[in-house]
Amino acid sequence: MTLPDVHRPQRTSPTSVAPDLTRQEYRRASPPLFASALLDRFTRAHPALPVVVYLPIGIVLASVAVHEQGWSSTAGLAIGGYVLWTLAEYWLARLAFHKIPPGEWGALMHWRLHGVHHEHPDDPKRAVAPPLMSLPFAAVITTIAFAVLGTGRGCAVMTGFLVGYLVYDLLHYHLHHGRPRTRIGRALRRRHMLHHFSDDTKGYAVSCPWWDHVFRTAPPLRKS
Repeated sequence: MTLPDVHRPQRTSPTSVAPDLTRQEYRRASPPLFASALLDRFTRAHPALPVVVYLPIGIVLASVAVHEQGWSSTAGLAIGGYVLWTLAEYWLARLAFHKIPPGEWGALMHWRLHGVHHEHPDDPKRAVAPPLMSLPFAAVITTIAFAVLGTGRGCAVMTGFLVGYLVYDLLHYHLHHGRPRTRIGRALRRRHMLHHFSDDTKGYAVSCPWWDHVFRTAPPLRKS
């Protein structure tokens, strides 16, 4: 498949990038998002960081859930938590990452949240969510799960939710910077590149493409 080497005009960066970069260098560039060098450092993440942060948390959650709920109940609730993640992945991408709020402030916030990734999709340090972004969201969802379900069931649901998140983040990095060798992997990469370089109003889901079909936002997968 041949994809157009373009980027959407509304993604224009509010920060400067050297004008003499090649297209490949520009796509890999990593412009600052904040004036503070210390704060800007937290907007980038090594691809292993989500695993380092969330795998121990997931193990603790699963251990508590199994202790209080047993294996079978924990497994069922964890599956429910994974499904919940896939819905969160789709709607976060569609509503939070791809809707630009009005005004200059809204455009800047959108740029910092996701626009920079579309402008510089090959930046290896912005292909997974930094903890600065993911931890507050995880804390809110965990608090809600515990309040609604209690500790044991909440831990089980959040185990599946975090597994889904890790699959998404690592898969997203692989689609941008790896070489998928399976038929499914190549298909996922093709549809995600269509999202980036053809139409970013289609193909919001990365790890759960079925929701794009359910909500009628699936990209047209033209044959090469």
